[in-house]
Amino acid sequence: MKIAKKISIVTLAITLLGLTSCELDGGESLNGASTGSISSDLSRGELPQAVSGVLSDMRVRLATQVDVQSILGREYYYFTNSDPRFEGDVVTGNLDNNTFYTTAPWGARYAAIKDINLALQGLENTTSDFSAEEIAATRGVLNTLKAHEFLMLSNNQAGNGIRLDVSDPDNLGPIVDYTSALTAIFNLLSEAATDLENGGSDFPFELGSGYTGFNTPSSFLKFNKALNARVEAYRGNYANVLTLLADSFINMNGDLNLGAYHTFSLAGADLANPLFIALNQEANVRVAHQSFVTDAEANDSRVDKVVLRDSPREASGLIGTHDVWIYQSNTQSVPVIRNEELILLYAEANMVSSPSDAVMAINVIRNAAGLAAYTGGTSEMELTNEILMQRRYSLFGEGHRWVDMRRFNKLDELPNDRSTDNVPSAVPIPANENI
Repeated sequence: MKIAKKISIVTLAITLLGLTSCELDGGESLNGASTGSISSDLSRGELPQAVSGVLSDMRVRLATQVDVQSILGREYYYFTNSDPRFEGDVVTGNLDNNTFYTTAPWGARYAAIKDINLALQGLENTTSDFSAEEIAATRGVLNTLKAHEFLMLSNNQAGNGIRLDVSDPDNLGPIVDYTSALTAIFNLLSEAATDLENGGSDFPFELGSGYTGFNTPSSFLKFNKALNARVEAYRGNYANVLTLLADSFINMNGDLNLGAYHTFSLAGADLANPLFIALNQEANVRVAHQSFVTDAEANDSRVDKVVLRDSPREASGLIGTHDVWIYQSNTQSVPVIRNEELILLYAEANMVSSPSDAVMAINVIRNAAGLAAYTGGTSEMELTNEILMQRRYSLFGEGHRWVDMRRFNKLDELPNDRSTDNVPSAVPIPANENI
């Protein structure tokens, strides 16, 4: 596949969504720098373009992945007149390996990874006057973002596996299993952390408003550690989760929304938030699974993430009475990771070794939601169920519920509203990956 050199990263990524193979050429900058220019000798002037392009491409098809994961996690349904497959294939668990909800997130994530690989190659080949600290800091950021994209892929594909070695489109590496993928992601984040520690005091580029508070090597390192705490929780390495959280931006007394975000705008060729839908729509609508409302404790303020519709919306026997209202404008930011998740990771990591610390963290979340302190049992099973309940409401619609229920072997506890419905454990690998 050959693509003209003078197109934007966003345009490139959208073009690549129709492709399911990892054989991507990708990597154009937002302002027109060519792939050859970036990869052969990354200049100081091209570096900010390359980084901003990566951050932009990380948002492409984000909504498709979040929608599929949220539907599979029975958080909400997505009804759209233009395509019944969301309430058909996805809710029934009969997932097609050659359609948009499978191929688009796969292609978009690998397009972003290709952008990163080109920038890393260019950084290695650069003849510009970057200091050793600037090179280390840049490499640390790029590999942290690359690890995030691999984690997004692994969250979708789970036991079906992903490709890690995609640097050479003519010689792709093998599909690796979920355990191997998580290990590689952990190692990549750890290597990036070392680079950030050696990265001096400033970046030779701007990260943008989505990374406010994480725009120096030392502060971005806290974001890196937070991501790796998530990975280690997925791997069940709870002692290391606590070590990583201690070096992250976790703050028990701080703003629960503190974190890193994907940003959106209506300016020029930028992207609007694709997860925003106005209330009481009919043609396209995200409606909460009814259990989100009925299972909530009284006075839980997080139920405000859904709003009662003027009239119910039905599709193929599925009914929704409440619109999803997490994002209330088409320019609102979408979290990559935030403090509320970190506090819940702290609770999870302590639920066996220090139940009292787990309960303390649980109560931070409960009290912030207007709930009384936890009074239940402190066995591993009881605390697991409480933490999963708090994660369900705190992280609603952010792509966690299906992953959480899968990693605790509880997928069979998710509700099915029709006899034909089923919750699969993974999204299939696209058909033309030639595995």
